Amino acid sequence: MPYVNIQITKGATRAQKAELVKDVTDSLVRVLGKKPEYTHVVIQEIAEEDWGFSGLLTDDWKKQHT
Repeated sequence: MPYVNIQITKGATRAQKAELVKDVTDSLVRVLGKKPEYTHVVIQEIAEEDWGFSGLLTDDWKKQHT
């Protein structure tokens, strides 16, 4: 039973999330032969102030690079 956890910063639309779930599920079926009815995909949206990289919180990094 595949369990996939996708973490993204907030802002994706419902349609974009649905497309991600479909594409990930289709890939697991195609590449690994997994059954879609047993495949779980969880999307966690993280606030940009709760995500950091390059030594900065994402919202601060975006302010410096826009």
